Amino acid sequence: MMLEKRINRIAPPGTAIPKPNARKPFRVKGNGIRRGSRALIYTIPNHNEPNSPYEKGIAYTEFDRCYHRLKQTGQLTRSWFKRSLSNCEAEGPCNFTTVGGIFELLGVAYYDARRPGVYFEK
Repeated sequence: MMLEKRINRIAPPGTAIPKPNARKPFRVKGNGIRRGSRALIYTIPNHNEPNSPYEKGIAYTEFDRCYHRLKQTGQLTRSWFKRSLSNCEAEGPCNFTTVGGIFELLGVAYYDARRPGVYFEK
């Protein structure tokens, strides 16, 4: 619950989510439900219909698991994310970089382009 409050404080609706290779901004929409749990919902640019962005979401319980992994090992990897949060990954591979981007906004992780697929603990 504590991480959810921190995320909501630093990423209100409209906040751009840092992404390593996005051409247009992914933005926080607000809170909702994903996979039966409270979640952060965000929008993805729809290049075919710019006025109708796609929506995806990450449950706060999934953020918690990722945060614990980051603190435990010093990094969050795409391979761990795929194995450990397969339902979240199945919604879209951009969920991994969204978790990482939110962690960047929180000041707990950073992305190094020389090591794609990894966020490092700050």
